[in-house]
Amino acid sequence: MTQTRPTGSFRRQLVVVSATITAIAAVLLALIVHLVLSQTSSRSINRVLEERAEAVISSAVAASSSTQLVVPDGALDAGVAVYDGEGTLVAGNVPSALAEQYAELVAAGRGTRSVGETRRIRAQPFTLDSGVEGIVVVTERLGPYEEAEHYALLVSGITGVLAVLASAALAAWVSRRALAPVAAMASTAADWSEHDLDRRFELGAPTNEITALGNTLDTLLDKVGAAILSEQRLTAELAHELRTPLTAIQGTADLLAMRGDLSNDVRAEVEEIRAGSRRMGETITGLLHLARSGSSGRDAVATDVRRLLVRLSCDMALPVQIDVADDVLVALDETLVTRAVGPVLENALRVAGQVRVSIVDARGGLVGIAIEDDGAGVDLAVVDRVFEPGLTSGDHGGAGLGLPLARRIARSAGGDVRLDSPRNPTRFVVELPRA
Repeated sequence: MTQTRPTGSFRRQLVVVSATITAIAAVLLALIVHLVLSQTSSRSINRVLEERAEAVISSAVAASSSTQLVVPDGALDAGVAVYDGEGTLVAGNVPSALAEQYAELVAAGRGTRSVGETRRIRAQPFTLDSGVEGIVVVTERLGPYEEAEHYALLVSGITGVLAVLASAALAAWVSRRALAPVAAMASTAADWSEHDLDRRFELGAPTNEITALGNTLDTLLDKVGAAILSEQRLTAELAHELRTPLTAIQGTADLLAMRGDLSNDVRAEVEEIRAGSRRMGETITGLLHLARSGSSGRDAVATDVRRLLVRLSCDMALPVQIDVADDVLVALDETLVTRAVGPVLENALRVAGQVRVSIVDARGGLVGIAIEDDGAGVDLAVVDRVFEPGLTSGDHGGAGLGLPLARRIARSAGGDVRLDSPRNPTRFVVELPRA
């Protein structure tokens, strides 16, 4: 069973979770407040009705004679009605809209009833000292209580929204403060693993999460550094071992090409061997320069990009439109710049009729060298794998190491080689550190 993982940054997830929990708590609190207010309002209304009925009964008891039920006019507020034991109205008035409800309550002898959401009616029986019975009916408007509940609910809603916003803002601020060192350490560790294998955080004993992360990253950098140095040594040793037999092959091919008794077919095959050996020699030379330059590949001598491009164009004996100013310099050895730019330019010249090289925007501190061509473009099926070692296309007979090696050299110096557009036009961008 596949387990789905949340997407997005941890900081965003923390903010969303914090805001969601606060929103749920605010909704629950609003519901609880509404329920409590409803019950409190109901009890308050019943108490008011009971107190009003008791006040009317007290006035009736004081004003009545031994045989007649009398209620003073001062005790009869709007909606107050007093009935005798037979259910006959003896004092007060009955609102026309509530006549039916009054009659039903008097017939029942007692009780409380709500009329929609507007009024509540209470019928309360009483008996005078003389034994005369009566029923008092009072009513109370529900509007003020409902309005108070609505205001309380509105205040709860506004408070909940403000609480959610405050919770999200607080979570964003806290997570930014807490995770900023982690993000900086991760970025710095990635940069050191590419360009400075000897640097370490050295935060001391792991007394908290940050120092523990620093120790973990230091250990990881140790392993990465050891792996890269081992790879560099292996690359240098393999390149050195391959150079001797390759030199012999190239020398033999050159001697064969100097003979005048070769047929055209044999001469073509010899030229193919010479071209292949030259490409292998260039690849080996690039590997050796990369291994010998350490982890950064930077050189104190700056390289003029335009002059280098002109030389490469002349060496390849093919026309290139170079739209590069004379003052564009990169802080990298010319040999490594050649190994980073040359394979990309050679691929473009091999498959296209027109090739243009220009300077484009790049990340801070880098020069972006864009190489565009009007060829058929990169097969969309291999766009994501175009920099994989050994991947070739067409019939040029290459080993598929040019682009991977170019990217590796550029990245070792803090730059990159990327495919910006697979076709119409095909555009690769080589990013190298600006001098």
